[in-house]
Amino acid sequence: MELSALFYVLAAMLVLIGLAGVVLPALPGVPLMFAGMLLAAWADGFERIGVWTLVTLGVLTAVSFAVDFWATAVGAKRVGASRLALVGTIIGTFVGLFFGLPGLFAGPFVGAVIGELISRRDLRPGGLGQATRVGVGTWVGIALGVALKLALAVLMLAVFAFAWWW
Repeated sequence: MELSALFYVLAAMLVLIGLAGVVLPALPGVPLMFAGMLLAAWADGFERIGVWTLVTLGVLTAVSFAVDFWATAVGAKRVGASRLALVGTIIGTFVGLFFGLPGLFAGPFVGAVIGELISRRDLRPGGLGQATRVGVGTWVGIALGVALKLALAVLMLAVFAFAWWW
């Protein structure tokens, strides 16, 4: 097998794993897709994929990082989350990374709930209910983020395919 063919196979695997990672939060989906596309461009000697295409793909990758944080924050804010709940969501997301798949789902929720409880200092059932609504709002935001990242991933594939074949 020729070395460039091996690079193409590896690039395709990175793109496919990255595409799965857009939906599975344990994998850095869009960055893996970018790495696969960059490897394919490199294996081709950058003849079909030029600098501007790579810059465009890089910008879309950077936007995917911003989408993660923005969508989660919007989901929490829509249900009346306090600033501490938003901070808790971000901290919970980072802490959740260390606990695998369960942590990635529970981290933002737990962080938002704790932040909201600290902000309101209310442990009565009404206060717990509001904190829970804020936690659920973060999950809705995460779902919105996954949908937006999926759209970015499809756009990246379209940009790459267009540049490759035309």
